[in-house]
Amino acid sequence: MTRPLGALLLLGGIVFAQDTPARPRITGIDHVAFRVSDAAAARRFYGDLLGLVERGGAGERAVAYGVGMRQAIVVEPGLGAGDEERLSHLAFATPDLDAMSAYLTSRGIGVRPVQDRQHPRAIHVTDPDGHTIEFVQADWPPPAAAGADPSHALSDRLLHAGLIVADETRAHTFYRETLGFTEMWRGGRPAGVTQWVNMRVADGTDYLEYMLAAAAPDRRQRGVMHHVCLRVPDMQQAWEDVARRSATLKLPLASVPQIGVNGRFQLNLYDHDGTRTELMEAFTVR
Repeated sequence: MTRPLGALLLLGGIVFAQDTPARPRITGIDHVAFRVSDAAAARRFYGDLLGLVERGGAGERAVAYGVGMRQAIVVEPGLGAGDEERLSHLAFATPDLDAMSAYLTSRGIGVRPVQDRQHPRAIHVTDPDGHTIEFVQADWPPPAAAGADPSHALSDRLLHAGLIVADETRAHTFYRETLGFTEMWRGGRPAGVTQWVNMRVADGTDYLEYMLAAAAPDRRQRGVMHHVCLRVPDMQQAWEDVARRSATLKLPLASVPQIGVNGRFQLNLYDHDGTRTELMEAFTVR
């Protein structure tokens, strides 16, 4: 039987092979957490406009807005007027957190246990661009959704999350080589220029979007680039719902849907602090 081999240990002149922990499964995006300056304004956007169901506290003050049964957008009050960064962390799900911690440690990555009220067991690491990446213990397959209350949510699936990446090669050392993510698409404007690289998680269909940035983004650009994408089944219906709810909530009406470089209808919405939520149809325009 063959086994993966790691470092060789020399004890008393005898060489021993040391097992390298295998990478446990990474099944998808669990949640994305953003810092906000106004909890009430965040509730109007994520709860009333997007229609996401508030799940209650994800910490002492943070609130989780459920996307379907297994995902969430978490908002953390306390963003200061001069704070440029609104992204708190991006969390991925694994069915074996202990194995994930051992695996990352074996690869020389610092692991920090954290308290996450939404997930009693979680760890933090830092990616090559300084982003906080969280791993949480989550059952796979997820529990059945029987008995779930219907809602007026525009979406039940968080399709991808965008992270600012300064160096694609350095990002690949972490996401591709260590975590096993695979590239599924790249594109940009104008044609032939790569601005975005989509990296699918190792054991699921959710994906991370590298938002390539040669220079440090300003505050507005950070809000655009650090984003979440919610899948909608029908963009026309989503657009009409957004228009009606915006009028009721006295919020500015968003710009009209556009066809993105990937050939899908997209609609960009922004919360009170300028953090972008992208609505996107699942299929390319026919």
